[in-house]
Amino acid sequence: MQKSFDLATTANRYFERYSEVLQRIEHAANAVQRTPNTIALLAVSKTKPAEAIAALYAAGQRDFGENYVQEGIDKIHELEELTDITWHFVGALQSNKSKDVAAHFDWVHSIDRGKIVNRLNEQRPKHLPPLQCLVQVNIDYEPTKAGVQLNELGKIAEQIDKASHLTLRGIMAIPNPDATEQEKHNSFQQLENVMQELKAKYPSVDTLSLGMSNDLEAAIAHGSTMVRIGTALFGKREIGKREIRKR
Repeated sequence: MQKSFDLATTANRYFERYSEVLQRIEHAANAVQRTPNTIALLAVSKTKPAEAIAALYAAGQRDFGENYVQEGIDKIHELEELTDITWHFVGALQSNKSKDVAAHFDWVHSIDRGKIVNRLNEQRPKHLPPLQCLVQVNIDYEPTKAGVQLNELGKIAEQIDKASHLTLRGIMAIPNPDATEQEKHNSFQQLENVMQELKAKYPSVDTLSLGMSNDLEAAIAHGSTMVRIGTALFGKREIGKREIRKR
């Protein structure tokens, strides 16, 4: 009986968080005269158990993002009966992991090298639909962060567009969390402008993956069509005795 009560309490907690995030998205969209249902919610479920994903699924969520390849694959297998989940890989992608990502995920948000484009295209199983691809842009030119510089975006976007087993959907970015509000505004504005240029050239482009738990409102105000939310949905991530806020 205690276990059933705990499960019900946990499910209610996730439902409440999910509802709060959806309300934030709706309010942010309305504030800039955008239609809320044009903004997708990606639940970033890294380090969280499959039970947490199942709870959000029951609340209505269908898109989930994973940062670590093997952890994500384990959850995909564990939840394989939930056939309408869309799985996004949002972490740094190493060459030796590209085959696993190509075989198991529906989207990749973190493409930043031509070599990765070639490997994903060659390794995508032919019986699966094209892998949906976003180019990660290092908008603030941070030396320790992955992503292409803006002057490199055109070349890699063209490479993805020409790949027969990939579909170019847009760009992803993680602005510097330590930037001032004005710096963040400038970065978001740049990304919005770049997104419009990309859309004008490639009809398949429709996705700007931008915004996390602490800045989704600003991202939506600057044209984000997909916000990546972890902490606001799942709570803080625990590592040993330390708690680290992520996404």
